[in-house]
Amino acid sequence: MNKNFYALIMAGGVGSRFWPVSRTQHPKQFIDFFGVGKTLIQSTYERFLSICPPENIFIVTNDIYSDLIKSQIPDITDNQILGEPLLRNTAPCIAYGCLKIAELNPNATIVVAPSDHTIADLEGFNKSIEQALKAASENNCLVTLGIKPNRPDTGYGYIQHTDHVLNTDKDLHKVKTFTEKPNLELAKSFLQSGDFLWNAGIFIWSAKSILKAFEKHLPDMFEIFNSGRNDLNTNREKAFINNAYFQCTNISIDFGIMEKADNVYVLPADFGWSDLGTWASIYEMTEKDYVGNAVIPSEQVIMFDSSNCMVNVPKDKLVILNGLHDFIVVENNNMLLICPRDEEQRVKEFVAEVKSRFGVKYI
Repeated sequence: MNKNFYALIMAGGVGSRFWPVSRTQHPKQFIDFFGVGKTLIQSTYERFLSICPPENIFIVTNDIYSDLIKSQIPDITDNQILGEPLLRNTAPCIAYGCLKIAELNPNATIVVAPSDHTIADLEGFNKSIEQALKAASENNCLVTLGIKPNRPDTGYGYIQHTDHVLNTDKDLHKVKTFTEKPNLELAKSFLQSGDFLWNAGIFIWSAKSILKAFEKHLPDMFEIFNSGRNDLNTNREKAFINNAYFQCTNISIDFGIMEKADNVYVLPADFGWSDLGTWASIYEMTEKDYVGNAVIPSEQVIMFDSSNCMVNVPKDKLVILNGLHDFIVVENNNMLLICPRDEEQRVKEFVAEVKSRFGVKYI
């Protein structure tokens, strides 16, 4: 196992699209959605144990989730948990994590990944990550994984690549464009063209390459974090980070760097990936009955004349549905969500409206 390989897991989101199962105080990355005995972040952490040494795995998260991480991943140390004082999107947390790792090992090559993805083919995942880590360690390039699309999905961003390949690895193609979630017609044209991939949000680069990219494309943010690099991995780190985050702009790594840099390459991959962004993605991955109902768990859910529904309720909850078609039914702690499957994007809007209308921080 290469001791210069590191993993930075991003675990700060609140997962409001999965309300009421995912709540601000206990968001989706800390939930076992499929009843397999492991939460999403536990599964993500275990995946990287076969990629790099356990001491090389770092998790960046909101401060309020630090204790949750310790309870779910007891082997991780305090120095491996990077607490953010507030949400500032992905660019600041990546700048923080990669600079911290660079201070520990200037020769580090880092894979950055969200904590809430599911992977069906672990062997294929490991092969792709290790291939990208090797390429990034040997070249001044920023690598992203692109998932080969099997349908014109409007819920994912897309990466268009060219025929130009990396000298040391012909599987890595130069990136031409990034496109945010398209409409259906555009998604269909992407699929037909053959040179578009889903953006998995998984990045691989050397510490040196990404810090050069920050210095060039986000110089203000680079200076904010670089000014305190001697405080990182010391007892002064927390105070420095708390001050630094309040100076950072709210910007994603995609907008801030990946769409601007001229050394971005994509590795096409296919390992049964899902980002679990909506209940629809849970529905797609869950076993269904003969009329298309996906029920988690199923012990006390009784359905009459109902089809194509996504049902997620506590094991001890008796639920009887009659005449319901194409609906999402979710209950947690006596909070109930019932909505048509094609309108589930409104859940996030609903949660935001409730917080605003009633002046509450958490629901």
